[in-house]
Amino acid sequence: MVRVRAPELPQNNPWLNTEQPLSLKKLKGRIVILDFWTYCCINCLHILPDLKYLERKYKDSLTVIGVHSAKFDHEKDIENIRQAILRYDIEHPVLVDSDFQVWQQYVARAYPTFVVIDPEGYVIASLMGEGKRDVLEKLIQQIILQHQNKGTISLQELDVILEKQKQPLITPLAFPGKVLATTSCLFIADTGHHRIVVTTLEGNVLHLIGTGKSGLKDGNFTTAEFSAPQGMVFDNQNQILYVADTENHTLRKVDLQQQLVKTIAGTGIQNRNLNLTQGNSLDTPLNSPWDLVKYENQVYIAMAGSHQIWMMDLESSIIKNYAGTGAEACFDGELEIAVFAQPSGITVNNKQLYVADSESSSIRCIGLETGKVTTICGSGDLYGFGDQDGIGEGVRLQHCLGIEYAQDNLWVADTYNHKIKLVNPTTRECKTVFGNGATGLQDSIDSVKFSEPSGLSISGSNLYIADTNNHVIKHVNLNTLKVTTLKISGLCAPYFCIPGSI
Repeated sequence: MVRVRAPELPQNNPWLNTEQPLSLKKLKGRIVILDFWTYCCINCLHILPDLKYLERKYKDSLTVIGVHSAKFDHEKDIENIRQAILRYDIEHPVLVDSDFQVWQQYVARAYPTFVVIDPEGYVIASLMGEGKRDVLEKLIQQIILQHQNKGTISLQELDVILEKQKQPLITPLAFPGKVLATTSCLFIADTGHHRIVVTTLEGNVLHLIGTGKSGLKDGNFTTAEFSAPQGMVFDNQNQILYVADTENHTLRKVDLQQQLVKTIAGTGIQNRNLNLTQGNSLDTPLNSPWDLVKYENQVYIAMAGSHQIWMMDLESSIIKNYAGTGAEACFDGELEIAVFAQPSGITVNNKQLYVADSESSSIRCIGLETGKVTTICGSGDLYGFGDQDGIGEGVRLQHCLGIEYAQDNLWVADTYNHKIKLVNPTTRECKTVFGNGATGLQDSIDSVKFSEPSGLSISGSNLYIADTNNHVIKHVNLNTLKVTTLKISGLCAPYFCIPGSI
């Protein structure tokens, strides 16, 4: 069998999570896993816990290097990659491969791709897709044994300086993913702090729900734990908040009157079985639920990880796939044959569900009466993204994550374009309302700037925006179009706060 020498890693490219570039020559004697990823990709995010498990267990013999080969133009920016490293708590060095040089040298073909390199610098294996932890661990153990016998492995821990050590995240909010406005309060998914923050519309803190530690634990507001919560929907009559607990792969029920958190769907284990279509909610594993909307007695779920829309009946506790085959693309038609691409936002009027289909950069519509899926605007192509106002297929968005129906229009968080856009679902016209496309934190009417806005919600004439990478909530008076950053009083990072009611 011919052994293939691993191509050396570029030294002139940007490197993150390390003070200096790493070379295979200097890593000789260690096992190296190259993880080819891009931070928009849900499949790439799913494997991060597996990599963390392996790099911690085999820290004296294994080095993981993330090779970030960007899909979207926005993801090529070094600062945006740095923010993704902080958001997802990545603890291994990351090589920025924006020109796909390393991708091509290693013949990567999909996100994610793993390349395993032995201590002598030879490629041992190349694997694609999720769920490879056990295979990788078995391979690591075999390589360690083989090279211990040969005397060619160096067992010592490699120290690197992480971005979170250089830039500790102590902002009151951390990467808020979604916001939900009611007539009297705001619910904020403080995603990076693994908690829900409840404030008045003016920004006074009412409740902190969750300890701020990543985990899956039911209980009262001071003891419950979430993991990167995202979308929420509120049942005002019963004072119940439903939460998409994304990285726990569960749905949580927050009883505001009793101040209790309870898991109502999911097992805590990611579902990779696309053929699983229906079951009791607590016995059915989910796959990165990202956003929720309630219509009558059903909760509809943007199931980003399986590229589907699911539905849970709150009375029977039956949960099932509602639309989408589980393939990743943009294909219209009947519910059973339609295809989505990482749906990450969902809203409803009386007859339609509307979906922000992030990886196809398009807005989709599901007829609740017709049972058909159509595309309102966007190219319908996984790589047909950009920033172009217009009508229907002529519109270009870039990884849109948030959507809200109000007064016959759709407000859209066009996340990677740093803009808020308005879509008429009837005429299919899309136009920019807020944001000039530049990244920043600026509230001027003439030059509003956001940084990856991911969620939005409307109450009356007030629009609230989760300005994710700025770690703030923006407020827009829709009568005057004045934009301000919401000042949240009495809030601090969970390391400095006592959780519970304020």
